[in-house]
Amino acid sequence: MAEDKEHAFWYNMRTGEVEHGLQSASLDRVGPFATRDEAAHALEKLRANSAKWSEDDARDAR
Repeated sequence: MAEDKEHAFWYNMRTGEVEHGLQSASLDRVGPFATRDEAAHALEKLRANSAKWSEDDARDAR
């Protein structure tokens, strides 16, 4: 993940656009990401993380 949040890349959940730097409200963006490409694939990463967490929760509930 990018350390410098002002120069990192973000995915705007409202617009579906990748942003460079802190352009939109924090409510609308996810990140930070080190590269534009990572930010462009933010939804895929979020879905994968969510699926993994659901699997972990199901396994822990047994």
